[in-house]
Amino acid sequence: MLDRSRIVGLPISRIDGPLKVTGQARYAAEHFEPGMLFGHAALATVATGRIIALDVRAAERVPGVVKIYTHENRPKTAYRDSKWKDAVALPGHPFRPLENDRVLFDGQPVAFVVAETPEAARDAAALIHAHYAAERPHTDILAERHDSYEPPVARMKQLLPPPPRGDAEAAFAAAPHKISADYLLSGEHHNPMELFAATVRFEDDGVLTIHDKTQGSQNSRDYVCGVFGLDPDKVIVKNDFVGGAFGQALRPKHHLFLAVMASLDLSRSMKVEITRREMFYLSWRPSCVQTVSLAADADGRLQAVLHHAVHATSRHEDYQENVANWSGLAYKCDNVKISYELVKLDLATPGDMRAPGAASGIAALETAMDELAHEVGIDPLELRVRNFVHRDQNQDKAITSKALHACYREGAARFGWSERSPEPRSMREGNDLVGWGMAGGIWEAMMSKGEAKVRLSSDGKVRVSAAASDIGTGTYTILGQIAAETFDCPIDAVTVDIGSSDLPKTGVEGGSWTAATTGSAVQAAAKAVVKTLLRHAASMENSPLAEASEEHVEIADGRLVLESNHQAGIALADIMAAAGLDTIEEHAKVGPDMLSMMRYAAYSHSAVFVEVRVDEELGVVRVTRVVSAIAAGRILNPKTARSQILGGVVMGIGMALHEEGMIDHRTGRIMNHNLAEYHVPAHADIHDIDVIFVEEDDDKASPIGVKGLGETGIVGVAAAVSNAIFHATGKRIRDLPITIDKVLESEVVQ
Repeated sequence: MLDRSRIVGLPISRIDGPLKVTGQARYAAEHFEPGMLFGHAALATVATGRIIALDVRAAERVPGVVKIYTHENRPKTAYRDSKWKDAVALPGHPFRPLENDRVLFDGQPVAFVVAETPEAARDAAALIHAHYAAERPHTDILAERHDSYEPPVARMKQLLPPPPRGDAEAAFAAAPHKISADYLLSGEHHNPMELFAATVRFEDDGVLTIHDKTQGSQNSRDYVCGVFGLDPDKVIVKNDFVGGAFGQALRPKHHLFLAVMASLDLSRSMKVEITRREMFYLSWRPSCVQTVSLAADADGRLQAVLHHAVHATSRHEDYQENVANWSGLAYKCDNVKISYELVKLDLATPGDMRAPGAASGIAALETAMDELAHEVGIDPLELRVRNFVHRDQNQDKAITSKALHACYREGAARFGWSERSPEPRSMREGNDLVGWGMAGGIWEAMMSKGEAKVRLSSDGKVRVSAAASDIGTGTYTILGQIAAETFDCPIDAVTVDIGSSDLPKTGVEGGSWTAATTGSAVQAAAKAVVKTLLRHAASMENSPLAEASEEHVEIADGRLVLESNHQAGIALADIMAAAGLDTIEEHAKVGPDMLSMMRYAAYSHSAVFVEVRVDEELGVVRVTRVVSAIAAGRILNPKTARSQILGGVVMGIGMALHEEGMIDHRTGRIMNHNLAEYHVPAHADIHDIDVIFVEEDDDKASPIGVKGLGETGIVGVAAAVSNAIFHATGKRIRDLPITIDKVLESEVVQ
């Protein structure tokens, strides 16, 4: 484990920052090839039905149009579903663009225009007229929830609800204090700044180099090879820079398929960049209905927890999230019943959106905990402290570390929670009702399999290589810091190569496991280089390191030295010269400790404190202050880590007050598929956000002591905002987002 802070742990600015602020960082759509073609899709205007006819005659007459693809002339691709499934695919049938005349969702591509210019492709696509046999859409989760079902095949084992423990119904009935309510969440849409795009360079020898917006270059490569039957050695996917993704780019999207299809068919380089409108049709955080029932004794100790969640999926795939399981492990309770179901709607398949499942499920759980605190008559923070648990009761495992008490303590002190007036509507400033709310948060601290290479040159330069992606989280920087720590060199002496499918294997960047996985692989490869250096040093004549073991040496000031005596050592350049080497490169593989996983569960935790001001006459809610206290193991870089939490908090405020995909259920169409009408927090909506990282040592969650961080910032924020609104107004609103009309129309709880 990294146990010294020479470089790791310092707030170093992003090493890729200068490229981005000077415009030198090129994203997927910013690569150009001589003679390349451009593509644009025509989209379905019904949510379900069949295509009766496609009139492309006017589109074909547009100057510069090369070819128009429909389901009637699309080139042949793989037949079996297995060839279409990517690394994070779902149970069911993956979407196949232009496969047949069936329309599965509003905005589905029904034709694809290839032209000599992007303008010609766009204008021609607008002239394509489709005739449909439309069917009645089913897009309202409240209307369709009676048809919910338990998914027959689990996406991942950990998504299965834990078996019931105790007798939750009987304990609920017998408890003196109880609450039970439905909590609604409207569907949300990822809106990263960078639009999805793919630029394909076609070479005469059959090699394709693809610049794709993706959270996993190797996932995109394997998808393309499976669908089109290509040799993986002849396909390279690059994603050097990704302008945000939030989970939307975990799975390959139709832009990649269409670009590669046309490139192969026409033997030309291709570019496809989708529109902002199309972004709304790709994937989304599913709408969700949750029933949470909590019961407590007179002291506020939980006696029963029941959580039933139903969320939306598409007709063709079973999208699954860990929505309800958190209620069985967040707090101590011996009587728990968790259930989880899906409902099929005529919409595109949902997708992972920052902290998938947890952001939704904990919004309901932590709002219910606030309601229970009000019912029992104790402080909401005190209720959580009284029900603190040191063990994952769902899996009956010890937890690797849990500094949540420190989050409570430090967050409350920074916020001034002790000054909170307990009664709703008791705090006021002018015409504003002031409310203070809080919530807890939890996210899985995961680690997956990963690989990395580290190369040391005789001039002291270091190169790190891995296929990992940097989606804006600071991966370039933390990998550079880990290598610089091992070799005791400035970070500008380290070159970090990531974002290319031909580099050492890593998984997709998602779930907040990249730092733990690729970071550990980089450390392992760097240590292997040190081991090789020691082997050569030990063989040198009169070597002061002849009897040293790798556990007792380190690199300091360009020398391999004994940890206990830096005077005993040899310059790295001398070691390599004696061995006749210009470079030393080592390749390392890492993965989770399976024995440890059998004994322990690992999570990151948070406590979020929020102040809101609500205009009593207008119903306008402003979040004026947030304190987010985070326990996420070792913080590799507090500057980039803080940015991740800030982003998560802003997205949580969006979930609470702004974000809502509006569907006309008569037609099944998304009505606000633009950033003018789909509201996200703007600068004017965001005020003071204070981030605290509490100290937490964890030698089990990952070899370098880090836990998942990026997802943690959003979890609990929506509930804390909702709870603060209740404290301000006395109105309990269980339907997110909490908009002005809901504030004005709701009644004060008596």
